[in-house]
Amino acid sequence: MFPLSHMMKAFIRKGQLTVIDADGKPHVFKGEPGPEVTMRLTDRKLYRTLVFNSELAAGEAYMDGTLRFENGSTLRDFLTLFSINRLSLGSYPIQKVLRAIKMRFRKRQQSNVKGEAQRNVAHHYDLGNDFYKLFLDEHMLYSCAYFREPDETLEQAQRNKLRLLASKLCLRPGMKVLDIGCGWGDLALYLAQLEDVEVLGVTLSKEQQALATQRARDAGLEGRVRFELRDYREVNETFDRIVSVGMFEHVGVSHYDEFFKKLNTLMPDDGIAVLHSIGHMSPPGMASAWLRKYIFPGAYSPALSEVFEVVEQNHLWVSDLEFLRVHYATTLKHWVERFEKNRDKVVDMYDERFARMWEFYLISCEMMFRTGSQLVFHMQLSRSRDAAPIVRDYITDRQKAYIVREQTLNITL
Repeated sequence: MFPLSHMMKAFIRKGQLTVIDADGKPHVFKGEPGPEVTMRLTDRKLYRTLVFNSELAAGEAYMDGTLRFENGSTLRDFLTLFSINRLSLGSYPIQKVLRAIKMRFRKRQQSNVKGEAQRNVAHHYDLGNDFYKLFLDEHMLYSCAYFREPDETLEQAQRNKLRLLASKLCLRPGMKVLDIGCGWGDLALYLAQLEDVEVLGVTLSKEQQALATQRARDAGLEGRVRFELRDYREVNETFDRIVSVGMFEHVGVSHYDEFFKKLNTLMPDDGIAVLHSIGHMSPPGMASAWLRKYIFPGAYSPALSEVFEVVEQNHLWVSDLEFLRVHYATTLKHWVERFEKNRDKVVDMYDERFARMWEFYLISCEMMFRTGSQLVFHMQLSRSRDAAPIVRDYITDRQKAYIVREQTLNITL
């Protein structure tokens, strides 16, 4: 088991991990009181690969079935144990050296030039709408929900999120709105029903664009809402308001200047942009190798320091900043529960390995937001300091007014 046993002794500071090796011999690694997990390894190659590429090797081994859990332990238990001990793993000498080497190549890892960006998006979002319907809310919002109360349904929390974003956009009748990375169209359709505005949604996913267009047609909103298969960098119109939800994670650090430059040119001096993105509270880093390879090629959730630097260089005012800290952990927990209820259907659509891959993705992401360094931030931007009201009460007041308007107008999308 060496060198894996050496690393595990340094890794487990809280809880207990029992590793049963390929010969059936148990190895116990114990720290302070905490979760207890039993894991079996059936491939001797894992003794080394788990040391030199921990996250990639663990994810692939779970997908392949060469890493499995026993004595009542589950993947969730293991990923919880991993998450609460992650800092000690990061400080292990070999991991520190490997991280330093990998950081030199992170710009290449986050390449999202035109064409390549569309291929990266298609890898994840064009799996098929029927697949995403198995675990998302009824309107297919694939981003962090906003739980005003802990017992709210996923559908209620996603509506809360749309309402919160709309409040920060300070919409007025007659405005033109751009939705960058529009997903399956729910935010654009909600805004058009809420206020008399025109909305253009752009996406690089063919599946999303097709369904969003159909939804606009079904709602009778095709005159004011349109969805295009288009890179945001190819948009040249001017918009009073710009919103982007869950897309910035796919931009890549080397393209941040390009992104904020484009925002600057797309809106007038009194325009407002609202950016909803995953970030992290730790210093700049990189996405896990497993996540990049299997789930989100080219993706990276930034440190706030990486974002502010480029915003400043592009002379944009940050007129509001809000952090949604545990809301995404709760959102992901809902997704995991719905995914597990439909797991047999996922296996029928794809196969067992694919189902294991998505289990690993969803649960590991939940842990990143529950006990790791991940968070979601809302950043409101403008070219002028007074484009939005200078007292923040308006965000709460507008949300209350929109609740009444939703009921009056019977907004269902």
